[in-house]
Amino acid sequence: MTDQPDFDIRSFLPYLLNQAAEESSLAFQHHYKQRYGMLRTEWRVLFHLGRYGAMTANAIGTRAKMHKTKISRAVAALEQKRYLTRQKVESDRRHEKLTLTAAGRKVYADLCAVAGTYDAQLLAPFSAEEQALLKRALERLAKL
Repeated sequence: MTDQPDFDIRSFLPYLLNQAAEESSLAFQHHYKQRYGMLRTEWRVLFHLGRYGAMTANAIGTRAKMHKTKISRAVAALEQKRYLTRQKVESDRRHEKLTLTAAGRKVYADLCAVAGTYDAQLLAPFSAEEQALLKRALERLAKL
């Protein structure tokens, strides 16, 4: 195997980003799963509706970069929990406007507060300068 390039996946940026994302997501998952019985996709749909207001599933998919099947399942689960409602879009009956209910807005507010605390804990080991650099770098990569 001496003809193989000197490649170590552990230092491959996509691998490192995935590992960091997975580790940090799993730790935060405890909060929304234990408190509200939600999956990651449900939290992401709930977040988009709470942050941006009423949206279609297609709009959420575009913003969140999620597959429509996953969004559909998350929407059904959130509707069953009474965290969102669906309303047909008059101009195109194939689409539905999704809106958080009062209960959904309450869950969103609670999880945003928890997320803010969690975010601060994740960033605590870094200096303010390192935090700013990390966020800028990740934002640039996310726009690829």
